[in-house]
Amino acid sequence: MIGLIERDPDFGTDRLTSAILDYPSGQATFTCSTQLVPYQRMHMLGTTGRVEIEIPFNAPPDRPCKLLVDDGASLWGETIRIEELPTVDQYTVQGDLFAEAIRTGGPAPTPLEEAVRNMAVIDAVFRSAESGTWEQPEPA
Repeated sequence: MIGLIERDPDFGTDRLTSAILDYPSGQATFTCSTQLVPYQRMHMLGTTGRVEIEIPFNAPPDRPCKLLVDDGASLWGETIRIEELPTVDQYTVQGDLFAEAIRTGGPAPTPLEEAVRNMAVIDAVFRSAESGTWEQPEPA
C-alpha cells in the first residue's frame, strides 16, 4: 500500500490522508479528511455494478441512511435502486452488543484480531507517507 498524508501545521495531526491498498483480488482506495467539508460516502465498484453508501461512518440518529445499488446498465443511473436503512444509533448498538458479550461470556461482536489487522494497515499507510514508498502491513 502507499499513502500520502497532509498534517495540520498547528496540531501535527493528519488532516488529509489518501491511500491505495493492493490486494490479490483487487484494489481499494480511500481519502479521509478531518478539515474538509462534511461529506461521507463509500463507493464499491465492480465489473457488473456498484454500491454507494451515504453517511457510512456516523449515521445520523434522526433520519435513515441510504444504499444506492446500481446494476451499471445506464451511464445516467436510471436503474439505480435506493434502499433506506432504518434510523439507528450505531454506537448504542455497538455498546449493547459488547456489553452482552461481557455479560454472557460470548464472543465480542468484532474480534480483537480484526482490530489488530486494521491497525497494521493504518500503520503501513503512515509508514508509506513517511518513506514515500509502497509498504506492507506487518504480520500480527
